[in-house]
Amino acid sequence: MTYTADSSTAGSADRPEHIDVVIVGAGLSGVGAAYRLQTECPERSYAIIEARRSLGGTWDLFRYPGVRSDSDMFTLGYAFKPWRDSKVLADGGSILRYIKETAAEFGIDRRIRYGTKVLGADWSTEAARWTVTLEHTDEAGHRTRSTVTCDFLYSCAGYYDYEKGHTPDFEGVDSFDGTVVHPQFWPEDLDHAGKRVVVIGSGATAVTLVPAMAESAAHVTMLQRSPTWISSLPSRDKLADSVRAVLPERAAHRLVRSKNILFGIGVYQFCRRSPKAARRLLTGLNKRLLKDDRLVDEHLTPSYDPWDQRLCAVPDADLFKALRRGDAEIVTDHIDRFVPEGVRLRSGRVLEADIVVTATGLQLLAFGGIAPRVDGEPVALNRQFVWRGAMMTGVPNFAVCIGYTNASWTLRADLTSRLVCKVLNHMRRHDYAAVEPRPTSALKERPLLDLAAGYVQRSIDAFPRQGDRSPWKVRQNYVLDAASTLRTDLHRTLAPTPASRVRAARAARAARALSLVDE
Repeated sequence: MTYTADSSTAGSADRPEHIDVVIVGAGLSGVGAAYRLQTECPERSYAIIEARRSLGGTWDLFRYPGVRSDSDMFTLGYAFKPWRDSKVLADGGSILRYIKETAAEFGIDRRIRYGTKVLGADWSTEAARWTVTLEHTDEAGHRTRSTVTCDFLYSCAGYYDYEKGHTPDFEGVDSFDGTVVHPQFWPEDLDHAGKRVVVIGSGATAVTLVPAMAESAAHVTMLQRSPTWISSLPSRDKLADSVRAVLPERAAHRLVRSKNILFGIGVYQFCRRSPKAARRLLTGLNKRLLKDDRLVDEHLTPSYDPWDQRLCAVPDADLFKALRRGDAEIVTDHIDRFVPEGVRLRSGRVLEADIVVTATGLQLLAFGGIAPRVDGEPVALNRQFVWRGAMMTGVPNFAVCIGYTNASWTLRADLTSRLVCKVLNHMRRHDYAAVEPRPTSALKERPLLDLAAGYVQRSIDAFPRQGDRSPWKVRQNYVLDAASTLRTDLHRTLAPTPASRVRAARAARAARALSLVDE
């Protein structure tokens, strides 16, 4: 796609193009951010920078069998764009079509610069603006670099590394006669029909892959080091169908969305406050579905409490149905090494396989790899604190989109985008060139993401911290956040730089330059 800049913002040979707001990432979050920006700050120019050649982010990248959401689409979807599909735990293709439809409906797709990667972002205190270094790759693979400047930089690229996943160093993997594949880079021509498949892992990706591949594979084995909490949810919401049948579309969407938000928060709070009761409930439901107490006790009852790690949802018990049919099995053991015929376990058993899928997790990457610099100095991200889950100490006019870990990502993403618009309007109203979050007293630091999951623990030390009190504490409760985020007093915790000071400094520089010319 070719982007045509407005004549008022287009750059020249000696001056880079200037944009009011640069959004990084054209996935679910970036498209939602663009909608909020053009709706609530219509006077601001913006562009979306997208490294890939298509929009959709996660939902365009992941193409493995069965890829789907484990959050309901009434909350994962946008508040302003009703979800019309019948399935609430939707497949990846349906979600991607929804994002594309939204971008086209609101003209957001015309603001996306594809094949363009952010290489650097440098904030100038004197000029009160960002200089963003971009690398554009055309369809032939030719790369060119350019720069743009912007007043505000908003990273909506998530916190996953799109270029590499996490795969442990398995001994003997080169001796394996079959195919090894990571779900993040699924080959389009991989045919698993009639093949023996071993899926290494027990998280959301693994529990999605196993029933999907079991439909045509000879047999699928889910190999896990330890169990994960898994719960079956209906793929269709009968109450939602009834409500949509009698109410106008938007009213029905709001009602069902509110119901699902409250239900999700209720389940999370129940699990955290009554872990023993939650364990009994989940194991009881799974035993009822599987009709195999031993299987549940040995392979589906974790040592940790529910929601110490994210709860895996399976639609219509598809994983359990595959297990009951015998098309799939779960093995809990550790890998000794790969052998030509498959995977040998520490117990001595060999899992024979034609295909091994390493669903061993993702890599975290702070802010999509953006490493901000302020006045030429790199910012030590792990020494900064996050304000309202959106902005960061030490870095003016910079926001990040970080979703919930215990609920749909989009719930917090949308709150963050609305907060960014509130900040931008606050700056315009008070003639501020920049704002930066600053605590009024010392904060006790905590990890940004409070999850025991391996993919979080491997990389969380590279991320900024959260504090021990509001507005520096990153809560996992949408109702409380929705009630307080947009009512926050920006004067109390955002330190401003008046635009008049920047204009005066700019005038002084121009005067000095003119005097040098006269001399």
